[in-house]
Amino acid sequence: MKRLLAVLAGVCAAVLYAAVTLVSAQSAAAATLTEVTNFGANPGNLRMHLYVPNTVQSNPAIVLAMHPCGGSGPGFYSSSEFASQADRYGFIVIYPSASKKSNCFDNWSDASKVRGGQTDPVSLMSMITYVESQYHGDPNRVFATGSSSGAMMTNAMLGLYPEVFKAGAAFMGVPFTCFPNEAAYSPGGNSAPCVGKTAQQWGDVVRNQNPSYRGPWPRMQLWHGTSDNVVAYSELEEEIKRWTNVNGLSQTPTSTDTPQSGWSRRRYADSSGTVKVEAYTIQGAGHSLPSGGMAAVAIQFFGLTGTSQSPSPSPSQSPSQSPSRTPSSTPSATPSVTPSVTPSDPQTGACRVSYRPNTWNNGFTADITVTNTGAAINGWTVTWSWPGNQQVTSAWNATVTQSGTQVTARNVSYNASIPAGGNTSFGFQGTYSGTNTAPARFTLNGTACANG
Repeated sequence: MKRLLAVLAGVCAAVLYAAVTLVSAQSAAAATLTEVTNFGANPGNLRMHLYVPNTVQSNPAIVLAMHPCGGSGPGFYSSSEFASQADRYGFIVIYPSASKKSNCFDNWSDASKVRGGQTDPVSLMSMITYVESQYHGDPNRVFATGSSSGAMMTNAMLGLYPEVFKAGAAFMGVPFTCFPNEAAYSPGGNSAPCVGKTAQQWGDVVRNQNPSYRGPWPRMQLWHGTSDNVVAYSELEEEIKRWTNVNGLSQTPTSTDTPQSGWSRRRYADSSGTVKVEAYTIQGAGHSLPSGGMAAVAIQFFGLTGTSQSPSPSPSQSPSQSPSRTPSSTPSATPSVTPSVTPSDPQTGACRVSYRPNTWNNGFTADITVTNTGAAINGWTVTWSWPGNQQVTSAWNATVTQSGTQVTARNVSYNASIPAGGNTSFGFQGTYSGTNTAPARFTLNGTACANG
């Protein structure tokens, strides 16, 4: 009998060990996008998706990342690089989904132009409060970014709640209160609806929303392409007027430079040398931002690339309830969203490559993120072969050359090093005819990389 009990005890121990091992393996899996329901007041009827990296800071910064018209939170997660930046630096990303007028964020109603108005901005504030409560998000490090409609809402959130946001990055946006009503807002294109105000007039709009607030005002980074035929490039100047004025700055930049080919940057710094407004003009770019490592530049502008806090393993995807908020249901995991095109024939090696193209007619752009899963390297070369007749015409964050179907991308001076476990991103524009098929494999310094 004792022998039988001992055997049974051994079997139970083995089963328990296997179960613990399985749980540990699952917890070590890659982070996924998670939908959150019942996050608080939601007059805008928005959906909320959350990305918490496996290695997250103990009091993480919060980045609110908002999609363009026709998009969604999961779509912006897939098409932008903010999640990979969160993996690298340990902050949390909120990806909201709009529900009005072709899935645009409400940038036109009277309610969207006042603090506490019963529409999208209140829903977005609920999401931020939820992350602060449930994930111990740092209320002193909250940021907003977005593309097109999301950029317009970035301008709005910083204008309505300047005490909440430390900085923003708006890609192809317009100033807060640009549109007088819904009829003036066209998801398919807005020629130049918001020009003509002085810097003082634009600044007064924000100050009038916050009459008792005396600063500091949020810092703002602004991006626009010169060939944008959906939101006019001239809107960039109106945004500059707004944010230089509220920050008490001159309309004359304190410095101008060209960070890389095709990018013109104007910086507006205060008397201490702190850059409060930064404006990027992207020559020849249409309505297709952010791309080509721009998300990394935005995260650097936010100040999230430092190491002031040590990352720690992320909490459970079903955090314990806080006394200040008691949702009726906890976040539930949803499948991670994959890039729109994933190269086939994955290879193994000390690297991993993510290839994200954006194709139109006979042209395309592609963003490539290279993750170094081996030892640190200083100086990199990435190569691939085209399966069709694609031809690279320009590039950013890398020097790209092509001979026949063979393409070689080499680092530039400022991104030569990739630490162990780190990544770097670059991109290019090209032409093609027929089918724009993704490369089958990539190599990093001669070593074949896994795809994905």
